[in-house]
Amino acid sequence: MGNLVDADLAKESAKLTALQTKQQLGVQALSIANSASQTLLSLFR
Repeated sequence: MGNLVDADLAKESAKLTALQTKQQLGVQALSIANSASQTLLSLFR
């Protein structure tokens, strides 16, 4: 039973890390997109 719990914890920890990485990439992508749109708008001023 202990090995099963250990394996589940390792699996869930890996899933959490993957989700956190995806979230960070999403935030960075939004930041880049926002920055690019601001740069584009500044060209028209």
